[in-house]
Amino acid sequence: MPVPFESFIPFGVISGMFLATATGIRYAQTKRNEGKAVRYSLDDWDRKMMVRDKQLTGTMRGQVDSPIAPPEFKVNSSWKVYESLRNDFA
Repeated sequence: MPVPFESFIPFGVISGMFLATATGIRYAQTKRNEGKAVRYSLDDWDRKMMVRDKQLTGTMRGQVDSPIAPPEFKVNSSWKVYESLRNDFA
């Protein structure tokens, strides 16, 4: 007749692995988003604002409250790179 507490050790190991995995995923998401909540259901406007924030601050989640853009904002567009690449191969 099996003892009912024989399964406690494997159950504890499996539960521990689920806990470790969930904690690792949560840590990675938090680290990637600079400590902020994960963004879900992004539309085009959100993506464009993320690109704008990346150009202004250097990070996708960073935001600036200054009404005047820094001078680097004029020259850090990817369209200029695209145009030069397009002209090189045309």
